[in-house]
Amino acid sequence: MKLICSKSNLLKGVTIVSKAVPSKTTMSILECILIDASTNEIKLTANDMELGIETRIEGEILQKGIIAVDAKVFSEIVRKLPDNDVTIETDNNYQISIQCEKANFHISGKSGEDFSYLPYIEKKDFIALSQFTLKEIIRQTIFSIADNESNKLMTGELFEVHENELKVVSLDGHRISIRKVELKDSYEDKKVVVPGKSLQEVSKILSGEMEDEVRIFFTANHIVFEFDETTVVSRLIEGEYFKINQMLSSDYETKFTINKKEFLSCIDRATLLIKEGDKKPIIFRITDQNMEININSQLGSMKEEIDIQKEGRDIMIGFNPKFLIDALRVIDDEIIYIYMVNPKAPCYIKDEEGRYIYLILPVNFNAAVN
Repeated sequence: MKLICSKSNLLKGVTIVSKAVPSKTTMSILECILIDASTNEIKLTANDMELGIETRIEGEILQKGIIAVDAKVFSEIVRKLPDNDVTIETDNNYQISIQCEKANFHISGKSGEDFSYLPYIEKKDFIALSQFTLKEIIRQTIFSIADNESNKLMTGELFEVHENELKVVSLDGHRISIRKVELKDSYEDKKVVVPGKSLQEVSKILSGEMEDEVRIFFTANHIVFEFDETTVVSRLIEGEYFKINQMLSSDYETKFTINKKEFLSCIDRATLLIKEGDKKPIIFRITDQNMEININSQLGSMKEEIDIQKEGRDIMIGFNPKFLIDALRVIDDEIIYIYMVNPKAPCYIKDEEGRYIYLILPVNFNAAVN
């Protein structure tokens, strides 16, 4: 095999596919990137058996061939090459020559035939949306997946398509995040659970441009994201997702509106008095047109008042401040609506159009708050 491509194109491709190279594996071939120039295009592929990424790069193929190369070594070499054309050449013993200007590397490769190719996916059922929208949906929900494996379903996100709406849901046992977006067309109903790790890697690759489209294909076992010159294939998480609608309620005893930026800034200030790992709650005392925020910790105490517009009962309730901050940071609205029932029931942050819902469970606190 012999090919020539620019360093920038090569580096971009290597950076994209490296996201599917496992950090730990007993199979050395999975630590490789496949360079495939066996047809009329140059393809780079990595696959950890859960997530696979393939991307095409521009270049000139002088001699067709295919080789697997250690991802870590190859990506470091490419990153530090001069900004010029790179020539990659292999021989029959899987030795690889990488040449750029006066730099000339020789490293060992592996047979491309031993590489674990991406599974063949019949691409028929798909939805289309902008890369910007998908990147935003992931950003606005991914923080509330569980980070441990005790319940596999909680480490993923529900992607549910109904007619012309995509709903994405995540939860970790303490909170639920829901985002809904309207699609341009209507589609068949779909309901799958996508690993959070796969979505995080997809989000890093997406351009985030409104005019750039991404197609999402569904099969029984896989989900495929196709955009630009890149294809990402991820295994789905098996199992029946939680019955989210049964966890949601439209009942409330207290409703108030508040300036999101002021609310977030206030909670941010309160967390200055919380040591890492400390589970001290923030206490809210909500009365007519006023919310008092309290924190008492080993480092000190803080009290601050914020103007609100309230309907319903007064309430005193405690929350883990991190959960509130995570939700508030991804809400773009200037004014937000918060609904509460009692100090032991979930609080809801949601808009009137139903585009988002953030459910957060309260925490117990000592009622004798100063």
